[in-house]
Amino acid sequence: MKPIVEVFKTNVQHPELAEQIISILRRRLPVSRINFDLEDCDKILRVEGVQICVETIIEILSSRGLACEVLT
Repeated sequence: MKPIVEVFKTNVQHPELAEQIISILRRRLPVSRINFDLEDCDKILRVEGVQICVETIIEILSSRGLACEVLT
C-alpha cells in the first residue's frame, strides 16, 4: 500500500514541545514517519503513513491548546 502524506500548519514554537507531540502521535500512529519543520513560517507538522486520520491528529493538538489545520 502506498504511503499517504499529510501536512499540517501548527503554532508549535519550541523544539521540546514538538518532541512531546511527536511522542504522543507515535503512540497513536506507530508505523508513521512524523516530523516538524519549525523553521517554516507555518510550523509544519508532516505525517507519512499508510493510514492517517486527519481529525485525530487535529484533536490531539487541539486538546493541548495548539492550533492545527491541514495545509492545502
